[in-house]
Amino acid sequence: MRLRIILVLICGLALGTGCGSSRAAAFGHVAVVASTNVYGDIASQIGGTRVSVTSILTDPNADPHLFEPGTANGLAVAQARLVIENGLGYDAFMQRLVAATGSKARVVTVADVLGVHGKDANPHLWYDVPRLPRIAAAIAAGLAAADPSHAAAYRAGLARFDASLAPLRAEVARIRARFRGAPVAYTEPVPGYLLAAAGLRNLAPDAFTRAIEDGTEPTPAALAAMDALIAKRRVRVLLYNAQTVSPITVRLRDEARKAGVPVVPVTETLPPHLDFQQWQLGQAEALESALTR
Repeated sequence: MRLRIILVLICGLALGTGCGSSRAAAFGHVAVVASTNVYGDIASQIGGTRVSVTSILTDPNADPHLFEPGTANGLAVAQARLVIENGLGYDAFMQRLVAATGSKARVVTVADVLGVHGKDANPHLWYDVPRLPRIAAAIAAGLAAADPSHAAAYRAGLARFDASLAPLRAEVARIRARFRGAPVAYTEPVPGYLLAAAGLRNLAPDAFTRAIEDGTEPTPAALAAMDALIAKRRVRVLLYNAQTVSPITVRLRDEARKAGVPVVPVTETLPPHLDFQQWQLGQAEALESALTR
């Protein structure tokens, strides 16, 4: 913690002496910093050539809950005109960076946009397919506020993004029509909003999934309940967070495969070479395919 604060302060001093001029400003772009490449990709699609986006969390093999920002992140935030964060404690480092660097950027907090609050709320808001247009609209409004002269371009970008969600919405509706009420389980609440939109029932004990998400050991009772769901095939699919694994979740995944329960991997950040829509549609299609087995 002390090292991180020192690094951010060094970054602030560099800015004060004019070091590290913004490439975005030099080319007339709106500098945007997103806590994850999920929101960064949405901002890039809406803003097009008018924006220069820096995404802080980008590694699909990294655990977002263990991330520690460095000086480059502080510099980007200090120079940003728009900052996009998730909220709900998922990316608390963003608030620290904004405060430490004295950033004057406009801040879009997705949890506030959707009105999701509380310590037990599921923070993986980008899986909420029905409310993706609200998230995108807030990002477009932030861009327009930061760059009013190009507001019309951002409205047009928002319209294109909303239209591009049609295949994903159709896939979720198809799952709901075919498999509404089907029992499934996940190792963490990552795809929780997607399952709710698709009308599926998550049977994984909250005591198990929250412990895994928090990086703690589930209680013996929670672990036994989760094991029983798999061994007795009480669920049609196990959704497995492939980005945050532990010996417990790896064992559970392997047991599901042995028991003939299909396993669908999900991730928290955008994989390389995919845009947001391709990523989410691919995961939804994999879920439908698993449900048909």
